[in-house]
Amino acid sequence: MVRFLLRFGLAVATLIALPSLSSAASQLKKAEFSSPSADSVQLVLGLTAAATPKVFTLDSPDRVVIDLPATRLASGAKMPAAAGPVKSVRSAMQDRRTLRIVLELNKALDPIVQSRGNQLVISLGKAPAAMPTPPAAPVPVRAAHAPADEGRDIIVAIDAGHGGQDPGASGAHGTREKDVVLAIARALARRIDAEPGMKAVLTRDADRFIPLRERIGVARKARADIFVSVHADAIRNRDVSGSSVYVLADRGASSEAARWLAEQENAADLKGGVSLGDKSDELAAVLMDVSQSASIGSSVVAAERVLTQLDRVGTIRKTEVQRAAFVVLKSPDIPSMLVETAYISNPAEERKLRTASHQQAIAEAIFNGVREHFRTSPPDGSLFARQRDSRRGAAPIMAGSATP
Repeated sequence: MVRFLLRFGLAVATLIALPSLSSAASQLKKAEFSSPSADSVQLVLGLTAAATPKVFTLDSPDRVVIDLPATRLASGAKMPAAAGPVKSVRSAMQDRRTLRIVLELNKALDPIVQSRGNQLVISLGKAPAAMPTPPAAPVPVRAAHAPADEGRDIIVAIDAGHGGQDPGASGAHGTREKDVVLAIARALARRIDAEPGMKAVLTRDADRFIPLRERIGVARKARADIFVSVHADAIRNRDVSGSSVYVLADRGASSEAARWLAEQENAADLKGGVSLGDKSDELAAVLMDVSQSASIGSSVVAAERVLTQLDRVGTIRKTEVQRAAFVVLKSPDIPSMLVETAYISNPAEERKLRTASHQQAIAEAIFNGVREHFRTSPPDGSLFARQRDSRRGAAPIMAGSATP
């Protein structure tokens, strides 16, 4: 999907002038439901300018999330009341420039998105007979490591934090973060490798120091579909406990984009196979923005699933996915998350972190979250995508042009 978004960004950028990305900002003027029934409904969104949505689903409870980049809610505009299978509707701004609309459903439904100029139509459930046939979806573009019909493995890069001369945090009884997270990373890798259609790549499998950007390099070389960095936090207050999950913050994304663009003559291709080195500054900026937006959106969805699973293992310190500018999260084209498994400074959590059973439980929770994410949104060409299509008994449905 990232590759498709890059190609979409390339096509748009070559057709229009790009004095600045902010000039394409849109407003949502109207949101209303159409043709509601017990099992289906259409959400019609009226915009002041065309927008490329990112649409994905979540469960527990069942939701459809619609992200509208470079869009804000127009003054006086409101979300519609519940209708058909939609129990509630809410909206909020994400990362200051993306309008997020969340539809809570009474059952799981796959969205189909149509673009009609400045109007977007999101259909849930069986489309009404009078509804025009959706435009044919583009042919999926597979990554270089995903030959057609092969059913490739999903690659998960696992990063055990610290290592070597960098022990990380320490507990009161001498437990070192670098040792605990390596044990968890190994357990996670074993669990992933045991799952058909998934493969793990460890940034380190021994007690050695690896610079932060080299860790990203390992993931890029492996053409990873996701990057998971494992840590164990510490704080002066020993009463603090619980897990947290982080994705890249806006500030970190902006600084990394600037670094990549400044070094584009030496930059490797983005994961979708698009090089920045031979592009104009304006076009490179658009491609970077498209790639980062897709990666961060996918990172958030995957991180939410991991956080939900960790809540079943122990205490959650932060109940929502957090944002930070950690270096290991800064790959512009690989969805990435950093998991703070527990507070090693908390005596009770330190004791649990030392046990193989708790290390395995944390690894299982991370695995379950990542697997659930890819079962819902599998990469094109993967075994998971083939299995999803078999379950549906039909060709894959693309939710618009940007389903993370």
